[in-house]
Amino acid sequence: MRWLTAFLGVAILAVVAAIVLVLPEGADVPASDRTPVASSPSTTSSAALTPEASAFTDPCGTFDTKVASPYAVTGYWLIPTTDHCTWRRQFGAIHEVGGDTVIRIGWGLQARRVDEDGRIMDNAGEEIDPRYEPCVEDGLPCVAAAEKDLRAANPGNRVSWTFVYRTDEAFGPGLFRCPEFERTVTVGKTVFYRIIAPDDGSDDPSCANIKDSGRGYHVILIAGAEQDNDSLTELLDLGDQFGVRVFPALPLAPRDPAQATRAYKDGTDTLTTLTRRILQDYGTRFQGRESLGGFYQPFELQMREMRYTGKDPDDDHATLKVYASQHRIVEEEMPGKPILVSPYIDARKRLTFSASPKQVAKGFEAMVRTGVGIIAPQDSRGTGKVGLFWPDQRDEQVDERLRPVVGETTNGTAYHGSTRDYYREMAAARDRMVAQGYNVQLWANVEAFEPSADEPCAARTGSRGRTDKKRLDTAVTQVGRYVSKVVSYMWSDFFTCGSPSLAEDIARDADRPIPVDAVRKERDIQDGMEIRGYNLPMGSKVTITWDGQETPKVVDVAGVDLSEPLPDLPTGMRTAWIPFDWTQVPDDTWVRIEVAAADGRVAAEALHVRMNA
Repeated sequence: MRWLTAFLGVAILAVVAAIVLVLPEGADVPASDRTPVASSPSTTSSAALTPEASAFTDPCGTFDTKVASPYAVTGYWLIPTTDHCTWRRQFGAIHEVGGDTVIRIGWGLQARRVDEDGRIMDNAGEEIDPRYEPCVEDGLPCVAAAEKDLRAANPGNRVSWTFVYRTDEAFGPGLFRCPEFERTVTVGKTVFYRIIAPDDGSDDPSCANIKDSGRGYHVILIAGAEQDNDSLTELLDLGDQFGVRVFPALPLAPRDPAQATRAYKDGTDTLTTLTRRILQDYGTRFQGRESLGGFYQPFELQMREMRYTGKDPDDDHATLKVYASQHRIVEEEMPGKPILVSPYIDARKRLTFSASPKQVAKGFEAMVRTGVGIIAPQDSRGTGKVGLFWPDQRDEQVDERLRPVVGETTNGTAYHGSTRDYYREMAAARDRMVAQGYNVQLWANVEAFEPSADEPCAARTGSRGRTDKKRLDTAVTQVGRYVSKVVSYMWSDFFTCGSPSLAEDIARDADRPIPVDAVRKERDIQDGMEIRGYNLPMGSKVTITWDGQETPKVVDVAGVDLSEPLPDLPTGMRTAWIPFDWTQVPDDTWVRIEVAAADGRVAAEALHVRMNA
């Protein structure tokens, strides 16, 4: 009857906890989702590393480590792969367009039932899971063998719950607390790691309690890789080679069966134990590796008004408690390495669970209190949950590519606000939290895909297809004023599908101007305008228009980087100054500012500003 007990404890959870690889915003494609002593992400995430060599050769070919076409987006998500040359090609291509950060998609911890023989069942609890079936010790399935060992140590011991976790990483002895009961089991090219953890959430430092008192235990069975085939070691080595920082994924929490958008509180203690063990092993093997930039927590969360104080476990948001728990472990085991989270925004007015910019800002503050070091909200344009528009465009029709999501309507009818509105409020929230002593960065995760059921990039991308560089430039324009770094989900598939691919378009057109902000600024006694953005050299031209104007004003850039740079600007952002008499613009008038390169290429998006003379 042992399997029945396990089933009653986990059957509901097992159905909903089956997260394999994580796509943003609850995607249903399984193949691809503070305390004032916070980490210091500014030292681990923004400054570029120096590549080890300008060129090198290995079995995958010869690779140049020079940056050929730097772009405004400098970080990208990657899907795991078993092809070593694919890793190498991806790092090379990312580095070529100025990428200095890679964020790994991860896997989730899953609760599973076992059959009467102790064999692990699949997600639905109907069949034996072929991934874990080979794990056998002395003729017994690994879970049954673990329970046998526990009962031999004390007849009162029992296995009350079984969890599984898969990865392409290999772990060292730092994963284990009690080698007498925890071990590796090698079957072919798969290494299974058997971890034993008390079911009360504690994690004993020794084996003494296993023998001294009978109690319930959770078995965590990890299907991993051979020691000489560890993906994280390979990624960090590539990071050293190309000057790229890597953010490996922490284990994803099981989902609440009653509300799948939240972490399940009954699995949090086991997740904490697994995270601690993995981080202890990392600390032994990777302490001091500069290419290890931090850690990515892949449990997605909608940005909305939430509560986290760290003092009221019953009232604090369940997923934020996971963030806080994992932050504490990272601080203990790998101090100085921040946790990165990437929540999403939903601005669609017709939905009761959407959130306004100010509600999102409240959620941002709650996240900061958990101790995470980097918050990189998804701009949600790729899924159609937010639109890219200016305040004077609220009455215009939504982008045609968004109509499958919000219908044929206006921007103001479809959305509570634009991408820019949300990032402006989050930037203000970030400033408030920094003033209170929290150390946190605001990044932007611009989604490099479009709603597209007819032309997906790959089977695993579902209803998401490729976008174009013009739209990506527009997204950068919308967020660029408010963040310290722009990253994008995701390189695998979305930047590489199609011909030419988005990556190829960027490489050919990386130096097109991308303005993000304009302010009135005098120089000496001359009125003028300072434009902030990317690729704004001397020789650029600025065209200024407004309603009622007889003739557009075309002005040459008169100076570049004449002001002291503001702190925490993204890599590559500069300023350009032009002379302009603002008294000729009527008060409260929206002005369009177009920037063109010396060769005539015009920025994808004009700035819309309103200033009083």
